[in-house]
Amino acid sequence: MHEVEVVVIGAGQAGLSAAHFLRRHFEPETGFVVLDHAPHAGGAWQFRWPTLTFATVNGVYRLPGMSVPEPEPSTPVAGVLSDYFADYERAFDLRVQRPVSVRSVRSLPDKRLEVDTDQGTWITGALINATGTWERPFWPRYAGQETFAGRQLHTAQYRGPGEFEGRRVAVVGGGISGIQHLLEIDPIAASTHWITRREPQWRSGDFNPDRGREAVAMVEDRVRRGLRPQSVISVTGVPLTPAIRAARETGVLDRLPMFDRITPEGLHWDDGRFIPVDVILWATGFRASLDHLAPLRLRGPGGGIVMDGTRVAADPRVHLVGYGPSASTVGANRAGRAAVREIRELLGAGTTARAAARG
Repeated sequence: MHEVEVVVIGAGQAGLSAAHFLRRHFEPETGFVVLDHAPHAGGAWQFRWPTLTFATVNGVYRLPGMSVPEPEPSTPVAGVLSDYFADYERAFDLRVQRPVSVRSVRSLPDKRLEVDTDQGTWITGALINATGTWERPFWPRYAGQETFAGRQLHTAQYRGPGEFEGRRVAVVGGGISGIQHLLEIDPIAASTHWITRREPQWRSGDFNPDRGREAVAMVEDRVRRGLRPQSVISVTGVPLTPAIRAARETGVLDRLPMFDRITPEGLHWDDGRFIPVDVILWATGFRASLDHLAPLRLRGPGGGIVMDGTRVAADPRVHLVGYGPSASTVGANRAGRAAVREIRELLGAGTTARAAARG
């Protein structure tokens, strides 16, 4: 059993940002600890498909205090950013412990938290949860899905277009990942079809600060009311890059509405339409990885967690960084700083109260 002031769960963008600001006030391993489930440094970047390059990635933002490498645009993102994260951990002496799987977080009678893991137990006064979403891919359920005779996979399992050569492929999902998959697969597949639940919202022009603030405000409003955060694309819209414009003009991004059921041979709509497919690629996003926090009973009737900035409104000991409005590379850095500031205030008040009780 270990005792620390702060436990950080997760060492992706949000977790390392928080650790960077904690390092200014606490010693690693004794004052704070970073626990990471992944086998290597790099957060979710280490699991990205090899064909995701610096030319196609949707924004890379530096961690606080260290610039991001700028390789050739054709360079795969996964290896470069994994090395960048590893260098960052060493440069700031963050001493991330991995692989460590957190099983549960519980409240103790003395108002501290017990973080139970497969590598022991940590007792802490505050928690920064930065577990992201990568390990919780969202698979929608449709009638007949289990009868499909072809292959089904999720973005989390996608490793590039080569395995789809000559296949009839349906890509389901209106986000950036689904569009990138479709643009890669279409040139070598026998046929492709793009299916989304809503009409895509195309965005022309630069994503300027005003648009950014508007998007953040919309997400903040939802989490403040305890609703589940929306996807980024539902708030910001899909940027009309030259490649996406060309794909729209050629019909590759000719969107179909959601089908009503799946049969062994393909996809059916109630209006009589049928499309035979060999592969269904679910680019349907991810959900926040928060199951280990279930003993704290943080979720409300709206399905989400009521938030006040990065702090859980019902439990000031717990901060969610990389959740809601901070679920972006830029937002994660800002949220890390804010969470550490509030935690220092909380721990300072707690220390004063304990000293008064003893006196």
